Amino acid sequence: MRVVIVLALACVAIDVSADTIVLKNGRRITVSVAKETADRVTGETDAGQLSLPKSMVERIEHGPVDIPTSANRTITSGNASSNESAKNIGLAAPATQSVFMIDERIARAVIHDGSIDHIFIAQLEQAAIAGTPAAANRAAAAHEAAAAFEANKGNLDAAVEQESQALRFVPDNVNLLVDVAFGHLRRSEYSKALEYLTHAKRLAPDSPDVAKLLGWSEYGLNRIPEAVAEWKRAQRLRPEADVAQALEKAERDAKTEQDFREGQTNHFVLKYSGEAQPELAGEILRILEIHFDQISAMLNYSPPEPIGVILYTGQQFEDITRAPAWAGAINDGRIRVPVQGLTSVNDQLSRVLRHELTHSFLQQKTRGRCPAWLQEGIAQWMEGRRSGSSASALRSAYDSNSAIPLSSLEISWMQLSGTGASFAYAWSLAAVETMLANGNMAQLVQLVDAVTTSGSTEAAVRQVLHESYAELDRQTADYLRSAYR
Repeated sequence: MRVVIVLALACVAIDVSADTIVLKNGRRITVSVAKETADRVTGETDAGQLSLPKSMVERIEHGPVDIPTSANRTITSGNASSNESAKNIGLAAPATQSVFMIDERIARAVIHDGSIDHIFIAQLEQAAIAGTPAAANRAAAAHEAAAAFEANKGNLDAAVEQESQALRFVPDNVNLLVDVAFGHLRRSEYSKALEYLTHAKRLAPDSPDVAKLLGWSEYGLNRIPEAVAEWKRAQRLRPEADVAQALEKAERDAKTEQDFREGQTNHFVLKYSGEAQPELAGEILRILEIHFDQISAMLNYSPPEPIGVILYTGQQFEDITRAPAWAGAINDGRIRVPVQGLTSVNDQLSRVLRHELTHSFLQQKTRGRCPAWLQEGIAQWMEGRRSGSSASALRSAYDSNSAIPLSSLEISWMQLSGTGASFAYAWSLAAVETMLANGNMAQLVQLVDAVTTSGSTEAAVRQVLHESYAELDRQTADYLRSAYR
């Protein structure tokens, strides 16, 4: 069967009756009617008949869905992550993903015995180099099958690498370009993503998905006016709630920062209000570079792009971040710090900068999957905090069964009260302290890495620490008793 590359066109959604096949990695494939056999799920798409092994399928959703009205309707495959990595700006994965309607003979030859047959793929590549466009399509399809296999195992970086290899043979496939760009955006590799998206924009200037991801790339590179322009274009092509939210935030930034001054080093792009002293901005950049080198060595990671840092007056900080009253600074992908009245970097500001910079490292290293308690615990430990002053109260809370367990502290704390936030910060720091006392920094880095690839944080805890959440809570209380009598 010939390989068919589905190219999404600019479109308007209408409501028709169809089924949706939901893959185990979160991707969704729209078909007219989904049918199940003993070992496969099949369905008809505009590009032809689709057949998937049941092992890839999470469930089938029957009933009306929104399908694009275009010459080739978009269907999605399992070759990109969920929107975990987009949390900072709230963007979901693009609707358009690449799909090769693969001859099952190719798929079976590529994936068998629970692994990828790289020798077979290499043979197809050799044939493609010396052969016809059909041979190139077969080689690309083989890499796409390998990408789907890796994605279903949760190896999303490996899936992106396979799709990058597919692009060697079909370099003008817009959906593949979008997929690969999305993979780079997940890794905060904004410049690399921009290369693929710029090419995709030349090929499909009216693609809302390309515009959406271009906005994300520009925002990640701290080019806010350019991000605003791309997200406005995306909204004209296909309005989406997540893009509207990102656009509104970027427009607030652009309005506030239009008269800001700017400074830059190898690892930072700093913008600051004209009310702040240039000497303070320069000193902040110097301190940030020192912290960057130290954190990079400890976490065995270096962010691939310069990190945005914004210095505000007090009121500007409240207006832009809309953070709760107890927040002294915030990191939403850009480090935002109020510096009203300061003329130099004191110890408190240095600690705040180190704390927030740790968040940037962890957010990017884990593709946005690091739970709140682990992020905040490591960030506090990095800034120099220890649990001595809160140890007694934390022990009492645990002994009286009134402590908030770590399993309940994975998601954002922005809605917590001041008291609740204080406990969450203190208990998270104590848990990280406990892990470092019982192990070492290398083991903590192993946990951070496991969080990136495991199905859940508790699974990562079991994998690295060989204990459950409840056991880690108990160990934390025991550590506080012995370390802070």
